[in-house]
Amino acid sequence: MSTNSSGGWVRRFDRSDSVLHGCLMVSFLGVSLTGLPLLFSAAPWAAGIVSAFGGFKAAGILHRCFALLMIATFAGHLGKIFYGLFALKDYAILWGPRSMVPNPKDLSDMVGHLKWFLGLGERPAFDRFTYWEKFDYWAVFWGMAVIGGSGLMLWFPAAFSRIVPGWVFNVALIIHGEEALMATTFIFTVHFFNGHIRPEKFPMDTVIFTGRMPTEELRLERPAEWARVQEEGGLAAIDSPAPSHGLLVLGKTVGTIGVFLGLSLAGLCIYALVFAHH
Repeated sequence: MSTNSSGGWVRRFDRSDSVLHGCLMVSFLGVSLTGLPLLFSAAPWAAGIVSAFGGFKAAGILHRCFALLMIATFAGHLGKIFYGLFALKDYAILWGPRSMVPNPKDLSDMVGHLKWFLGLGERPAFDRFTYWEKFDYWAVFWGMAVIGGSGLMLWFPAAFSRIVPGWVFNVALIIHGEEALMATTFIFTVHFFNGHIRPEKFPMDTVIFTGRMPTEELRLERPAEWARVQEEGGLAAIDSPAPSHGLLVLGKTVGTIGVFLGLSLAGLCIYALVFAHH
C-alpha cells in the first residue's frame, strides 16, 4: 500500500500529462469495447455487446471516433515533445534519467529485477522511469504505426488502393485485428498489474490522475531518483501540495472504472481466443 509517513508530496506529472493520459485511456477503452465485438462478429456474445451501442454499424462509427481521439492524443504528445526540444531546448528528453529513451541502466535493471524476483539479489535502485514503463511507452508508438496504419488503410480503401495492391488490404485486416487483440490483452493484464494491482500499489495508483505522489513513496520505490534529486539540490524543485480530496476521489473513481472494464475485456479476449472462431 502507498505510504506517506513524511506527509509531503512531490509533483510527478504536469496537467497536460494527466489530460493526455486520460484521453489515451478513454480512446483505448473505446476502441477495445467497440472493436472486439467487430473482430468476433460471428460470436453470439458480440451482438449482445454492440446492442449497447446501437448495433454493428453504430459500433463501427464509434470505433472510428475513438480512433480519431487516439490519433489526436498521440499527435498532442508528439507536439509536446517537439516543443520541449525545439522551443525550450530541453535535450534531456533524448537521454538521461528524465528520458524515455532506453539506456544501458534499463538492461541492468531488468536483469537485476529478475534476480530479485528469484531471490538472487537486491532490488534495483530505479530512477524516474523504469524499464517496464519505457516498454509500455514505446509500445504505443508501435501500436500507432501498425494498428493505426492498418486501420487507416481499412478506413480509406479507395485512397490507399491507388498506391498499394489489393492483397495488402487482406494483410492489413489480419494485422489490425491480431495486433489489436494482443495490445488489448497486454494493456489490460500486464500494464494494469504494474500500474495498479501489484501489492505496493493495490488497489489503485492515482499518480497519473493527480500528477502527484507521496514523498515517502518516491524515496522507497525510486531510490536512484531520490538520491539524484538530493544531489541536485533537494526536493524544492518538485515539491507539491497534496492533491485535493475531490481530485483523489475522481482519480480513484475513473481508475476503478477503467480497471474493471479493462479486466473484463481481457477476460473476454481470452474467452474469445479459446472458445470462439473468427
